[in-house]
Amino acid sequence: MNPFISLRRHLTPAQVIIYFSIACFFSPPVLGSAVSFVFHGGALWSVLLLAAKRRRFNVDRPMLAMTIAIYAYCAAMVLASIVNGTLRADVAYFLPLVTLLFFPISYSTWSIIDKASLARIAVLASAAACSGALVLAMVQYYWIGMLRAEGGAGNPIVFATVTCLAVMMCLSGALSGMEKASKPLSVAALAGVVATVYSGSRMVWVALLVAVVAILVVNRRRFTRANMRRLLVVAGASSLLTAAITFPIIVDRTHFLFDDWQALTTRGDHSTPLGLRVGLWDIGLDAFREAPFFGHGISASRTLTQEGFKERFGTNQGFNHFHNGFLTALVEAGLLGALALTTIFGVAVWNAARVLRLSADPVERFGASMIVVTVIVYVIGGLTGTLVGHDILDSTLMVFLVSGTYLASGRTVPPIKKAPIAIPGPTTRRIMDVLGHDDLDHAELDSPEASQVRLAMQGFGPGRMAGNGQAKAA
Repeated sequence: MNPFISLRRHLTPAQVIIYFSIACFFSPPVLGSAVSFVFHGGALWSVLLLAAKRRRFNVDRPMLAMTIAIYAYCAAMVLASIVNGTLRADVAYFLPLVTLLFFPISYSTWSIIDKASLARIAVLASAAACSGALVLAMVQYYWIGMLRAEGGAGNPIVFATVTCLAVMMCLSGALSGMEKASKPLSVAALAGVVATVYSGSRMVWVALLVAVVAILVVNRRRFTRANMRRLLVVAGASSLLTAAITFPIIVDRTHFLFDDWQALTTRGDHSTPLGLRVGLWDIGLDAFREAPFFGHGISASRTLTQEGFKERFGTNQGFNHFHNGFLTALVEAGLLGALALTTIFGVAVWNAARVLRLSADPVERFGASMIVVTVIVYVIGGLTGTLVGHDILDSTLMVFLVSGTYLASGRTVPPIKKAPIAIPGPTTRRIMDVLGHDDLDHAELDSPEASQVRLAMQGFGPGRMAGNGQAKAA
């Protein structure tokens, strides 16, 4: 058999989605931008499948609400450029918005896989990602000598964000009872926590703690006195082990924070990481006051920051964002853009809260937990960093929002199968030709011989039987 034909038979649409999902959940901490290639490649393929009517466009209320919020944000960014007269110059800056626009397309594709299978893939792939993240962090910190681990993401903040999400998937899978192997998941989660600390991203550390509390609250009904005692012991031991391994990093990063604060308050030094952020926030707030409703356009951030740092601090600094996701939206698209961005996370939390309040299904609650921790990690991390506009962060955000929304409240829609080719049955005239009859009234079409001819023609095809009939007549 042709190997390509064999591969095509074994790779069913559901199996392709399984491999696709594994890559999406494993890639961000370990392979970095690979998640962007995988997600966009899958989305483009989904567009072709929908156009060819091989997939059904899955529309339900939670998905529709999320799509409206996401598309409203994208529209607000485009509108800002139109109002500022920079639409043609800003076209290249709109490319990151394409990732967000793929939300309903990816949702329809992910909807063909069984929910329990997708949840299990998210947990196990995240566990592998946490392990890989720790290996990369240790190599980068001790062998290469990097002060802050970047993993496969190439950026400490991005690496910490996506690793933190992987940790939450492991923790949620272990506490929700979806996976019986809770001990390996706990070990993987601990590995991810250590890798996150090695990134040195202090704000993500805060997000990690808040997300852990959220997971514990969501799964609080599963705790009895016995397993609560065991959980406290495990949590205490894990905290001590993490502190012992990462104590020098925690001390150094905390010391740097206080030094930066002292330099900012006593000498007005804006060259430190903290000073740069404070300077960016001041410049951003002033820019927002100048154009509060529609902002300055998506491409104005770098120009505004360069001019602001040169005028205020005499330095030549330039950034394409303001180290605060919501402030960046305010500057680029005004109140309309910031409100739309906030609505995305608000709608996601609303969908998750509704499921957590009404559903007892472990898979649906896992999906709601996925949404909750995604919002927590992105919003808290985005207060001092990037919220959207980065390829890895945008792709990972869509992976978690699409999967979480589908698991929490979506409906499974099987793929459209090709209709079998209809083979026409034998006609009365062909049967009469084989039997050697010319008169319809005396053809005896209900005789045993006619029934055998009919079955034979269905099995071998009318052409072959017609030849046999002609030979018989001769």
